[in-house]
Amino acid sequence: MGEVRQTMERGAPERLSFGDFELDLANRELRRSGKAIPLGNRYLDALVLLASHPGQLVTKDRFMDEVWRGIPVTDEALTQCIRTLRRALGDDASDPRFIATVPKHGYRFLADVRRGEAGGSMPRTSGADGSLGGRIAGGATIGGGLAGIVGGLLYGLAATGGGGMSVLVMVVLVAALGVLGGAGIGAGMGLAPILRPGRALPLIAGAALGGTLVGAFGQTLGRDGIAALTGAQVASITGLFEGLVLGIAVGLAGALALSARFGTKGIVAAALAIGAGAGAIIAIAGGTLLGRSLLVLQAQFPRSALTMERLGGLVGDPGFEGAALLATTMLEGAVFVACSAWAIRYAAKACK
Repeated sequence: MGEVRQTMERGAPERLSFGDFELDLANRELRRSGKAIPLGNRYLDALVLLASHPGQLVTKDRFMDEVWRGIPVTDEALTQCIRTLRRALGDDASDPRFIATVPKHGYRFLADVRRGEAGGSMPRTSGADGSLGGRIAGGATIGGGLAGIVGGLLYGLAATGGGGMSVLVMVVLVAALGVLGGAGIGAGMGLAPILRPGRALPLIAGAALGGTLVGAFGQTLGRDGIAALTGAQVASITGLFEGLVLGIAVGLAGALALSARFGTKGIVAAALAIGAGAGAIIAIAGGTLLGRSLLVLQAQFPRSALTMERLGGLVGDPGFEGAALLATTMLEGAVFVACSAWAIRYAAKACK
């Protein structure tokens, strides 16, 4: 008797849950958010085989042995089976969340699977929790660096007149700040899978803590560093509050990125919205991200290459006060959170 049948008849585990789907083995039923999804017997067996071995290659021969149990069928029958399963799961072969094709060999189940429990919280990873934590931390760091490069190019081109050296210096400095911010938030997030695997709330709390600590550190370092180099005291610089808000936003987007419920495009879109919202909160509360920091530096060092009025003019606010500050702060938040979520998504995939 095949392993699929043995798994179902032993009754342990009774359920395999992934995303908002649940495979009830005892009753031979696939459900999504409690609603049954009809599947033929062989297709259900194929899904059980895949979900029982997350992250592992399931070969074509194994499907033939354990699902069709030696009955001669063509490769097209298996292809049609996988196509039907993807349709039932709302999956996309070009950007799979559940079933990935391994050309000429078979298929691999991508989603994290929980055994013997209903869906709900962030999925528990099928890999080592410590490895996943490291991947999350690394992804957040890379994402912060990418966001810094984008922000450095934007401000370098728009606020310094586009001079080659000025743009390069801006990109390097802002990328370094992005890496620092991403590393702090990522370190806090990376602890969550180790301390409380499979839970979204510790992930968000870790990101908030990491963001707060790196914000406080960056604020102290920035103020003291500028004072030591120039003798001037900077009145406003990104700090604890901004780090907390961005940390929570990255934590929320990171929890989505680690879920199998959404495709990459949906995660990035949600992260952009979350980041823009975080930026709006910071701007309305009078907080400081890069745009306001550069405006303060321009005022205190009028001989610098910075001309923030040029950037403000693009949104009809040459004084770079209300509309320009709100727009740039929202854009910074959106880019930072989206880059972080995207990088965390792909770093976590490499852990499977």
